[in-house]
Amino acid sequence: MAGPDGKYAWTATVGEKGQIVIPKQAREIFDIKPGDTLLLLGDVKRGIAIPPKGAFTELFGAAFDGKEDGGR
Repeated sequence: MAGPDGKYAWTATVGEKGQIVIPKQAREIFDIKPGDTLLLLGDVKRGIAIPPKGAFTELFGAAFDGKEDGGR
C-alpha cells in the first residue's frame, strides 16, 4: 500500500515457526534477495524496525570505529 512519496505499509502473517514472508513489492523496492541477511531492531515501546540493507555494516563499523585492538 503506497502512502506519501516513498512511504509504504504492508502486513505480514507470522507462521507456526515464527517466520514472516516479506511481501513481494517490499522485496522488489528494497532489493531483498534470497540469502540476504536483514538486521532487526526492536524497542518494546516503538516496535520492530528493519533498516535498509548495508545498515549492519555501517553499525558494525561505527561500533568498532575501525579499531583492531579489541577496543582498548
